[in-house]
Amino acid sequence: MNFTRWSARLPGTQRRAAARDDRSPVPAARAEYAQAQAAASLPDGTLPATPDTASAPTATGPALDDLSAREILGRLPVAVALLHGPDHRVAYVNEAYETAFGPRPCGAPAAETLPELAELSVLPLLDQVLRSGTARTVKSRRTAGGSSYTVTCTPVAPWDSGEAIGTENPKTDGKTDDRGDGRNEGKGKGEGGVLVYAADVTDHAEAAERLRTSERRHRETAVTLQRSLLPQELEQPDDLRIAATYQPGGTDAAVGGDWYDVITLGAGRTALVIGDVMGRGVRAAAVMGQLRTAVRAYARLDLPPHEVIQLLDVLASEIDATQIATCVYAVHDPNEGQLVYASAGHLPILVRDEDGTVERAADPTGPPLGTGGWIHTSGTIALPPGSTAVLYTDGLVERRSEDIDEGVASLARALSGAKGSPQVVCDRLIRSLGVTAEHDDDVAVLVVQHPARTGADAELFHNAALDLLGGIEAAPRARAFATGVLTSWRFPAELRDLGVLATSELVANSLQHGTPPMRLGLRRTDRRLIIEVTDGDDHLPRRRQAEPADEAGRGIEIIASIATSWGSRRTPGGGKAVWCEFALPR
Repeated sequence: MNFTRWSARLPGTQRRAAARDDRSPVPAARAEYAQAQAAASLPDGTLPATPDTASAPTATGPALDDLSAREILGRLPVAVALLHGPDHRVAYVNEAYETAFGPRPCGAPAAETLPELAELSVLPLLDQVLRSGTARTVKSRRTAGGSSYTVTCTPVAPWDSGEAIGTENPKTDGKTDDRGDGRNEGKGKGEGGVLVYAADVTDHAEAAERLRTSERRHRETAVTLQRSLLPQELEQPDDLRIAATYQPGGTDAAVGGDWYDVITLGAGRTALVIGDVMGRGVRAAAVMGQLRTAVRAYARLDLPPHEVIQLLDVLASEIDATQIATCVYAVHDPNEGQLVYASAGHLPILVRDEDGTVERAADPTGPPLGTGGWIHTSGTIALPPGSTAVLYTDGLVERRSEDIDEGVASLARALSGAKGSPQVVCDRLIRSLGVTAEHDDDVAVLVVQHPARTGADAELFHNAALDLLGGIEAAPRARAFATGVLTSWRFPAELRDLGVLATSELVANSLQHGTPPMRLGLRRTDRRLIIEVTDGDDHLPRRRQAEPADEAGRGIEIIASIATSWGSRRTPGGGKAVWCEFALPR
């Protein structure tokens, strides 16, 4: 009930009468109302004198001027010590200080009698405070006992010599002066001092430490998840040399969703992927893992880059509509000497030629994954022998103090002078761009080199091709061509025979189910033999189990049985390519 509002309605009452009378169970407003009725019955209208209505002085606390400095400091719930002189002798410690640190004698230097000040790193500040006249604070320092304190050292002006705080003045017969602080106006000024104010922040420090521990564990979990989702060992294609680096942000930066991958597609072709999920922490890493798994699955379909990006765009929306990601997907074909790529909001690929010239992929990019409503397209950039390509995330080039285009230009300058193995180039780019362990964002870099081979190494890489005009003579002509080429490459007789058989089956399949133009391609690397037949029909063959009475349908089954691997894909100009590989004996 609001007694203030009640008292305002009664004549002759004051707002403070709303307080409950200590001598009556009735609220003060009701008691005064009853007294007013009694007074109205008297002839002179005066109030009868009763113990309850007798005026009493208002109970108030002592005024501030009535308290000595010792009394004020003694009532504080925090530890307070007063030091004086250049050697910081102890003049006074309050009860809270003795409770926290134990009894401390006065008169001795603080360095000898207050060891806790050394534990709290306060002793070096005392001279600074005394000389400069400026307060200093050390925050959340821990003592040997495990408690934490925030300590403020405040300069104190010189007080009357011969006095301690709140002591009696002998010239006033044991009485303090009228200021109540124990100072004597008749004495000369003494030396200044320092007031040490130590607030116990143990609970706060422990809570902060628990929070830091929780954040550290959360970050370690995200980093572990991130690294476990990245490839533990990069696939190394026959024609390329590849290295990659992932570096999480510093301790103050949450882990992001950067990732990279290298996927061998068969027939010497390789897919290169790098991406960045917007956001931080475990959630970003989990989305990254799902996207990386999807990329590998889509890559196995051997689709053009823009179709892979299109599928990823739809999937990203289904995974989390609030998450977006950037990605670039590129495919290298050694027969073409270029990268065919598609980009969803990602930074451009950089390619350094053998002479040090750096080219930037100039084809336009689409919006990030997860935005939807965009038809992505593929672009190309040359990757001749002796060149180096770099794919990277924004953490490598983005700085808050400059435009991101300036960061890309800085990367291009660093790449123009970077030589050596892919890992050496990768490390040099990281150093040149100023990425350290305390970087504010995570960084992923993928370096791809197409080495220029000469001498004996070049003898291990050969290509041969034959255009097939169709007709009944196409198959015998293809077998004769394969026999001559494989013999010139000095393959063992068993491998040569298997290669000729595979050539015959692939050509026969193309003659029966394909359309002109048809072409046979043979390629050897230092690790495998690749046989590929292309034609103008885009119907992809599939492996099936032929019935005993079937006269056809066994060609692909034979290829799958004798070859190390096989596959098919649609070609960009229409048509298809069917290929198989044989691993070379070591």
